[in-house]
Amino acid sequence: MGRAPRRAARGAARPALPERISLNDPPVAVRIAPSDRARRFTLRLTAEGEAVLTVPPGPEEAEIRGFLTRHAGWLAAARARLPEPLRVAPGMLLPVDGVPCRLVEGTGHRAALEDGRLVLPAGAAPGPATAAWLKRRAKARMVPLAEDFAARLGREISGIAFRDTRSRWGSCSARRRLSFSWRLAMAPEAVQTYLAAHEAAHLVEMNHSPRYWAVLASILPEHARARDWLKREGRALHRYRFD
Repeated sequence: MGRAPRRAARGAARPALPERISLNDPPVAVRIAPSDRARRFTLRLTAEGEAVLTVPPGPEEAEIRGFLTRHAGWLAAARARLPEPLRVAPGMLLPVDGVPCRLVEGTGHRAALEDGRLVLPAGAAPGPATAAWLKRRAKARMVPLAEDFAARLGREISGIAFRDTRSRWGSCSARRRLSFSWRLAMAPEAVQTYLAAHEAAHLVEMNHSPRYWAVLASILPEHARARDWLKREGRALHRYRFD
């Protein structure tokens, strides 16, 4: 991830910047994301492969272009590591709770998991039907887990939502609302458990300080392996296209 020190003081007037800057090598349009809280340039790729450069207040377009030119090699290498997208369709293997399941067309009205196969409703569009089933699966698995971990910590959850989030697997708001990616239904059960505990721990500590990790360890001592799995394999869960 490329970075450069911030040059302008916080609060300095921001020059008008383009929404995107195109590079020739690699051929890519980089989205420019100004942020008053940023202290330096930060270049990253989203799960879909979009290049995003977060910029602090102050820099001119020429400075941004120079930074992108210097980090073009990093960007090309990062894009090359992205997994190829897979459009969900009958006949393919899709992970459910970390176990590959074959998608097949069925004759019923609802999707169902049967003998290692995910049977889709008759006549339904495969992508949306599979996504809807995964969302129900994630909710059924993770809501009880999150509520149990919160109860162990003496906290209450005000609500739990499931979305197709890209930048994070879960979140906890100051209003005690938790949010999870329903794509976690494709991850191993230990990873689902880890994310439920991770966000429940934020009900106590809204940060990632040593105190936070101590809270997490108190309800899920063995969380390191699941955390490592997400770092290593989590991006691949975003390769599946459900449109």
